[in-house]
Amino acid sequence: MARRPTNARDAAEAAFKSATTAPERMKETLSALPTGREMVSLRIDRDVLAHFQEDGPGWQERINAALRKAAGL
Repeated sequence: MARRPTNARDAAEAAFKSATTAPERMKETLSALPTGREMVSLRIDRDVLAHFQEDGPGWQERINAALRKAAGL
């Protein structure tokens, strides 16, 4: 049996984990769903940002495509 968290942060993380962890019967269904997008804050060089923004709207998708290619995905 796991020990009870002793500080507020650990207690909050444990509560979040228990509230967001899918039961075993749902894990198979969830793994079949397409992956979503995650909002992040990312610091990149200004010239890199300017390069992707040159062609107008869709620059975030172009950065995502470049990252996927670089990661081999």
